[in-house]
Parts: sequence; C-alpha cells; structure tokens
Amino acid sequence: MKKRLLPACLASLACVLDLGVASAHAAPVAPRVIVVAGWENGADTGDAPGEYQDWVEREHLSETVPVRGVKEPILRRNNDGVYGIVLRSGPSELMALALDPAFDLKRTYWIFTGISGVNPNVASVGSVAWARWVVDGDALRELDDRTIPKDWPYGLYAIGADRPNTLPKDPNHYGSVTDVAQLTKAYALNQGLARWAYGLSKDVKLADDPEIARRRAVWPASLPASKPPMILMGETLGALRYWHGEARNDWAQDWVKLWTKNQGVFVMTNEESQTNQKQMRLLAKWGYVDPDRVMVLRSGSNPSMPPPHVSLTQSMGDEGPGQNIAFDNNERVGAPVVAELVRHWDHYRDHVPSAP
Repeated sequence: MKKRLLPACLASLACVLDLGVASAHAAPVAPRVIVVAGWENGADTGDAPGEYQDWVEREHLSETVPVRGVKEPILRRNNDGVYGIVLRSGPSELMALALDPAFDLKRTYWIFTGISGVNPNVASVGSVAWARWVVDGDALRELDDRTIPKDWPYGLYAIGADRPNTLPKDPNHYGSVTDVAQLTKAYALNQGLARWAYGLSKDVKLADDPEIARRRAVWPASLPASKPPMILMGETLGALRYWHGEARNDWAQDWVKLWTKNQGVFVMTNEESQTNQKQMRLLAKWGYVDPDRVMVLRSGSNPSMPPPHVSLTQSMGDEGPGQNIAFDNNERVGAPVVAELVRHWDHYRDHVPSAP
C-alpha cells in the first residue's frame, strides 16, 4: 500500500510546487489610477463618511486587495483598474505598496485627496483646488513672535536665511546638507497635467449646505470666503503643526510665494501633503512611480483663520459642518478625471495628458 501511495504523493507535491512557482512568477497588476485618502471614519462604506468613503462607494471599489506586510486592509479596487488606498498608518503604506512585487506602478496615475483648511482670501469652505506645487511648512527656523526684531512680520523663516521672506543663500551647515537646492520646500507637480485635470472638472456642479451658506455670510462680500464653493487651481501647504489665525495665514501666503518664486498661490493647508510627496519623490527616484503622473486635489472644510468677530479659540478646529461637503465635493471634482483616464486608457497608458 505504501509503495502504491508514494508515486501519487510525489506527483501531488510536484503539482503544489509547480503552482507555487507559477504564483510567484505571476505578472504584477498595473493599476490605472490610485486615489489616495488620508483617513476614514469607522467602516469604508455605509456609515458617516471620511476622506475615503465617497470614493469607495461612488467608484464601486468593492474588492479589497492585500498589500504585503500591511496587516490591516488599506487597498480596494474596481473592475476598471481604479484603486483606492487609505493611509491608515501614514505614508509608510505608500512605500509598502510600491515595494510589493504584486504591483507595477510605473504607469499609474495618482490623485492625492483630502480635506484642508482653506485660505479665505482665495476661496470658501467646500471649494476644491488642483495643486501645482505642494509646499512643505515643517522644516524652518522659528523665534517666538514676542521676541522678534521690530521689522519682522513673524518669527518663522527659512533655514539658511537670515530673516523672513528671504531664500537661503547657503546651507549653513544644516545637518548633511551641502547644496542650497536641497533646502527647497516647494515640491513641483506636473503643472500641465494639473491644468488638464482642472479643465475636465472646472464645470462640475458642487454641493452646498444651508449652514455653510449662513456661516460664509459673515465674511465681507469682497472676500472669496463669502462666495459659494468653487473649483480652482492653487497650492497646498503641508505642515504637521495645526496652525490657525490671520497672522499665520499671512505667513502661509508668504511662504508659498517665497518657495514658488511668486508663481504659486496658497489655497489649502493640511498636515500630510508634504510627507506624502516626500515619499513619492523618493519612490520616483528609485524608479517605482512616475512623478509626472501625480496629482493633488484638496477641498476646504474650514477657513484657515476666523471670520470677523469670531475668536481664534472658537474658530480653531471648527470643521464639523464643512467636512461633509468637503468630502462630497472632493470626489465630485476628481471623478471626471478618473473616468477620462479609464475611458481612454489605450492612449493615456503611454501618453501623459497636458494642457497649456
């Protein structure tokens, strides 16, 4: 009996080994579009939405996909090659996805999404902006504003510079930095692609809300903060500090202009755009992703400074009623871009779109 079973067992083992080899050498999947969200409330579907849920439900991202080394579900997809990833533990999950041999991301288009504080001098709550630059507001020099020289507007200035609103002339022995260019805080995106995306989405009908309309009525009529939600192009400032108020809003406007050489406009502020783009720049350097296929789409959930006659502490973090239309409008504006890429993938696979 044992002699008769041995050949059958060996044959079965060979089949298992062959399947294992075939599986190990399966061609990696190549997502067409990956929508990146920063967080989600509760479940991915069926409850109060966060940054991810509207994308999951409206793009029918019904299939969960494992990512090697990540223990919790972060990746979903539909049948059209559209994927969504929620960075539950931060930008390290972008690295995990890129290093997973099951995926080939070299021709993937990326839309980094999320809600933000919105500059009331440029746009209103519920507005959505395609970025041309992501500007890093983290690494800088800081003096207490109460102790700064009298002719300084604030105590924040660039490393290697000697005062606010000036670019560094030398690296000034900052860590291992040997080149002033390494100190740049403006991460340039593909502006032609951003203009193309804006052109596809600029006429999308946005959601509004009676409570948001009531709140924006307290702003002066001359300010964009008093207008209904709009779609525009403008820059995202990322800073781990959750800052708020007119004084810091002035700094943010100046900081974006400084690092973009007066070409950029500060529109949105959040806490993760800069870290996400640092990770993507590194992955691009290593050859895992194409940096010319990266887009950033942010929507405003609250103003970055209080309206007239509202205290700083009352206004700080008051995002509640603005979050839902920010989630909603973010997906509304991004959806036609995703649809166009999928519909004409035969062309966009090898040709990155651009607009003048």
